[in-house]
Amino acid sequence: MTPEWPESFPDPALVPRLQQLVWGKATTQCLFVAAKLGIADLLADGPQTVDELAAETETSAEALYRVLRLLASLDVFVELEPRQFALTPMAELLQADAPCSFRDYAIVHGSEWYNRAWAHLLYSVEKNEPAFDLACGLSLFDFMEQNPDAATDFNNSMTALSRFEAAGVCAAYDFSDCKKVVDVGGGHGRLLTEVLAANPALDGILYDRPNVVDATRAELEASEFGSRCRVAGGDFFAGVPTGGDIYLLKHIIHDWDDERSAVILRNCRDAMTAGGRVLVIEGVMPPGNEPSNSKLWDVVMLALTSGGRERTEEEYAELFAQAGLSLSRVVPTHAVVGIVEGTAA
Repeated sequence: MTPEWPESFPDPALVPRLQQLVWGKATTQCLFVAAKLGIADLLADGPQTVDELAAETETSAEALYRVLRLLASLDVFVELEPRQFALTPMAELLQADAPCSFRDYAIVHGSEWYNRAWAHLLYSVEKNEPAFDLACGLSLFDFMEQNPDAATDFNNSMTALSRFEAAGVCAAYDFSDCKKVVDVGGGHGRLLTEVLAANPALDGILYDRPNVVDATRAELEASEFGSRCRVAGGDFFAGVPTGGDIYLLKHIIHDWDDERSAVILRNCRDAMTAGGRVLVIEGVMPPGNEPSNSKLWDVVMLALTSGGRERTEEEYAELFAQAGLSLSRVVPTHAVVGIVEGTAA
């Protein structure tokens, strides 16, 4: 007689699926290990055995094998023969010189300082306060000011993400009727330089905190865009450079609550030319149960920021109205983010 599955037990397929979700942090840490050790770069010239990789990285071959075996089961690397690994298209994204390298992104998300907050997410849910502040004793931005190594890793990860997102923005949005674009909170200028490269008639201003833009000013001014791009430092809560036809805000508004976000947006509205536009480049949360990276990002904002959040199209429309803007359209891109376009109301 064949044993029967107990009726009171759950569907057997549900348990391993739930286990994979619960163990998500293990996947994050395995990606961190592979990125930190530069495994994808070591495999650039062809497959290697785990013993060869372990010798090059000064790690335990047995332990490294167990990590790579898991990642290979997720299409990050492939085990061609027993204990021999090679790149996959996803693994190539972990190479340091890949066009859209996510190596730094994986390193930040697996870093000890970044992960402190996640043990305290319940605190965020109970208090609606950032778990990062509780875990690290500082806000995220203050922590960056006091920990330059972490700030470098974080900025590098955002620059890497910008390469991917900038390609999506340039492919999806027509800048041909614009003369000057201002990248507000533009960091190292990756988005701005991609927009300038795709639009040779366009001039730009990179605007961020003085300590951020000072680190990239010389390199940008000496680049091919030096004659078309000005660098300015300041506080976007106090104001932004005037005279822009388009104001770019990529992953800026989601860092702040509605009140502070409206201040930033109104400053852009007041500074732009007649007929100017504000482009908020963020994830736009879909309704209902539809899976979305924006819903993941929203919980990241809950844990790491004071009031930061992702928003639906309707919530953006309400936020724009507070700033004297009218939401004219949302332009989708191939890069997960959407372009939320606002004009003067």
